[in-house]
Amino acid sequence: MSRKETYENRTEELLHPIVEAAEVEIYDVEYVKEGSDFYLRVYIDKPEGVNINDCETVSRALSEALDEKDFIADAYILEVSSPGLGRTLKKDKHLTKSIGEEVEIKTYKAIDKCKEFRGKLKAFDESSITIEDEKEELIFARTDIALIRLALDF
Repeated sequence: MSRKETYENRTEELLHPIVEAAEVEIYDVEYVKEGSDFYLRVYIDKPEGVNINDCETVSRALSEALDEKDFIADAYILEVSSPGLGRTLKKDKHLTKSIGEEVEIKTYKAIDKCKEFRGKLKAFDESSITIEDEKEELIFARTDIALIRLALDF
């Protein structure tokens, strides 16, 4: 397991009692380097949507727990937020909740001269994701997908 995965998994373990007490759920945890800074990002959610107080409650409790356990060697910036309206669908649980929703898919390489697709999420399994646009059903290998997220309509 990589250092990144270890940090994310241990943070998620610390989060379980915190989010339960705050009556929110863990959407995702990511440890990333951007420029010269490391970020530990925690995304929380609940059916009616999270607010600033939810983020603050989780952030304060998690910060204390992280200080106590002190397992992240690098200096980092802790961010706690909602996954947002155009949330990235990284995990199977995200995809399950989004069946029937409009999604955007970006692929690593062009497929029929196109790298961006949009349609309703119809199905997925361990190796593929299926969407339906206005013309047809499209099946993508998961390994070809760079990004899948909920589509935003304005």
